[in-house]
Amino acid sequence: MRNWFLYSLIFLATIVLLFLAVPLLNMIFGNDLMMLLDTLKQKDVVGSIYLTMKVSLWAMIFVLITGLPLAYIIARYNFFGRSFIEALIDIPIMIPHTAAGIALLMIFGTGAISDAFKSIGITFVDTQMGIMIAMMFLSSTFLINGAKEGFKKVDVKLEKVARTLGANPMQVFLRISIPNARKDIINGALMMWGRGLGEFGAVIMIAYHPMVAPVLIYDRFTSYGLSYSAPVAAIMVIISILIFLSVRFVNNRLK
Repeated sequence: MRNWFLYSLIFLATIVLLFLAVPLLNMIFGNDLMMLLDTLKQKDVVGSIYLTMKVSLWAMIFVLITGLPLAYIIARYNFFGRSFIEALIDIPIMIPHTAAGIALLMIFGTGAISDAFKSIGITFVDTQMGIMIAMMFLSSTFLINGAKEGFKKVDVKLEKVARTLGANPMQVFLRISIPNARKDIINGALMMWGRGLGEFGAVIMIAYHPMVAPVLIYDRFTSYGLSYSAPVAAIMVIISILIFLSVRFVNNRLK
């Protein structure tokens, strides 16, 4: 009887684990292996998966370059408006993704900002750039917040010692702050990349074509039904799981 509390926790935890695991396992093992292999041979499937992984990777790299400084500023400095900036970073994951897509379309599809980019040859509607900004808008939160928490864990004394030894602020940031926060940065980057791989609502608003994998799945489902879309969905689930397991393994081995 004295273990009733632990057993209750295990019972409740098992319910949510089954809720998460059963659909994924059914997606993977519920499809015929030969059908999955045949689907992988289709050019539109291979092209959409490659496009999805490439653009989400570029989105992640862009936010690494621009988001790490923002995360560091928030983690290290107290200033007026910091709470507002933190809220602004979190808002994209709280709003409907289709609404986010409309917001992006209104800025980058029409108006002065759109015209300014067009003048230098960059367009966003139905282009890879449009897909990229949609992924960035709705997934950068994970990377920035992850990096912020990582920087908070770095002992300020280490940075001060490096400064007294002659390192300039840039050297401290690159050689002390980032390396010591790398696990959280990598985790945040992984979460952003993974979220970008699955982005649908915002992408479909600004760039139905070229088709990323989630849009292709939707297009096949609405056009041909579940049997034609399920293999593509299963492939994306398998790829996502392999990516997460690989990066987690590497990250866990980092000291």
